[in-house]
Amino acid sequence: MNKAKKEKMMIQGKEIVWFEEEKGDYISLTDIARYRDSKRSDYILQNWMRNRSTIEFIGLWEQFNNPNFNPIEFDGIKSKSGSNDFVLTPKKWIERTGAVGIISKPGRYGGGTFAHKDIAFEFATWLSAEFKFYLIREFQRLKEEEQKRLSLDWNLQRTLAKINYKIHTDAIREHIVPPFVTPEQASYIYASEADLLNTALFGKTAQEWRLKNAGAKGNIRDEATIEQLVVLSNLESINALLIEQNLPQSSRLIQLNQIAITQLKSLVGNRQILKLEPENQISPIHISD
Repeated sequence: MNKAKKEKMMIQGKEIVWFEEEKGDYISLTDIARYRDSKRSDYILQNWMRNRSTIEFIGLWEQFNNPNFNPIEFDGIKSKSGSNDFVLTPKKWIERTGAVGIISKPGRYGGGTFAHKDIAFEFATWLSAEFKFYLIREFQRLKEEEQKRLSLDWNLQRTLAKINYKIHTDAIREHIVPPFVTPEQASYIYASEADLLNTALFGKTAQEWRLKNAGAKGNIRDEATIEQLVVLSNLESINALLIEQNLPQSSRLIQLNQIAITQLKSLVGNRQILKLEPENQISPIHISD
């Protein structure tokens, strides 16, 4: 299991841990099992996994969500499920089938068995319909609150980026736009500088993004993450300073991309961060006489 941040919720007096990772939200089956028996949660889980209906459900989930799932091992396990001598632990299920819907982690603190919410809700159904009802209700409430908070944060950062955009355009007008140009030429200069930031941060211009996202309602910045909007706001201010220093666009692009990489790493960790290759760089501004 990765080191995703764990959250907690209280369900009928029981603390249930959950976390979010690439494949979705995972909820502690160990904590859910403690609702029935606080001292023998492993025994409760093994009883649940002995059922043929359980094996069929978690196997079906894997077939839909896990391309590396082992169907041959699954068929062997399913054929034996339900018999009196059949025993299956989460660890054995994972080892034999390559399952990802259930995660087992050793350790007294922070360890236990976790499952994707689809599977966790199925386990809760087997355990107690009442407990499942409150579990789903509380989990949905927390997810809705999380979405509202993220939406507010995103809107705030989008607003800050727009405010800094004025600082950015003022610098362009003062230091780049010649005194005698047509409105079309001026518009091109502003768009070129905007795409300088787009290329430094997203690796593509606004037009390149639109060609690949023809059905999208917004633009490249409307689809940005909160972290990207924070960096975009910073890049606008930094680019304004670099413009005042009369640095050429090609030099500013390299510096801005390096800054974007550094700042995104600080915000999102060591996930893959875009680093521009020479073919990604946009053409410099040129105003014809």
